[in-house]
Amino acid sequence: MQPLQRADLGLLAAWLAEPLVHRWWAEDPAGVEARYGPAIDGDDPTALYLGLEDGVPFGFVQVYRFADEPGYTTELSEVCPVPAGALSIDYLVGSPDARGRGLGTALIRAAVDRGFADHPDAHDVLVPVHAENHASRRALEKAGFTQVAEGELEPDNPQDTRDHVVHRRRRATSG
Repeated sequence: MQPLQRADLGLLAAWLAEPLVHRWWAEDPAGVEARYGPAIDGDDPTALYLGLEDGVPFGFVQVYRFADEPGYTTELSEVCPVPAGALSIDYLVGSPDARGRGLGTALIRAAVDRGFADHPDAHDVLVPVHAENHASRRALEKAGFTQVAEGELEPDNPQDTRDHVVHRRRRATSG
């Protein structure tokens, strides 16, 4: 993983326009500067990374604290408890030829490890996923997450139902 830079925004926009990514993210590729520029500049605490395979970017992940997203925290709290200090991640495998090879799972693991390293007080990562996004749910499970709740949340794609599942991974404890 390496931090996302402004020079990478064109690649991210191309990935967001890719049909399978757009299916689940439904984000306007033209808005990447406005959406991700503040985090790149350090004005937003969200950490942004590119996933790399042999130095070639294949995906994107963002790591953030629920405490920095109070509206989202309130919404998720209606589905399951959000522990103090909890983190979340959003991720995508943008290159179609990178899918189905375990790279998404590796990216998720790396993001969680980085999140825990950067936030020593965080003990949980909660990731809500649309109930029909089976590939994302499998990647989370392979990365050590467990499904902990089901409920209705605002979908990323307005065409989707509100049905979501929430996965959690806890920080490993020593001893």
